[in-house]
Amino acid sequence: MAKESSDLVTPDLFQSERRPGRPRTNPLPREVQVRVNKRRQLQRDRKAGLRRVELKLDETMYDTLNRQAEEQGISRSALIEQILQHALAGK
Repeated sequence: MAKESSDLVTPDLFQSERRPGRPRTNPLPREVQVRVNKRRQLQRDRKAGLRRVELKLDETMYDTLNRQAEEQGISRSALIEQILQHALAGK
């Protein structure tokens, strides 16, 4: 008897089958791994004195920032920080 792909109630009938592929290296489910990694990233950023700032940009502005950052060999975040420092120093 094959399991229907739309069946969300019946436990997986093939759970005990060994399938080819990369073995699990982490016992936690992916959702938990992502949460743990995000928490660790935030802690590293906090220790480095970084704060998160979010903004929405027009697609052309976004593309321009990406292009300039790539030309300068830096991240988009570093480029935005340089632009802001330059603008604030001009005041």
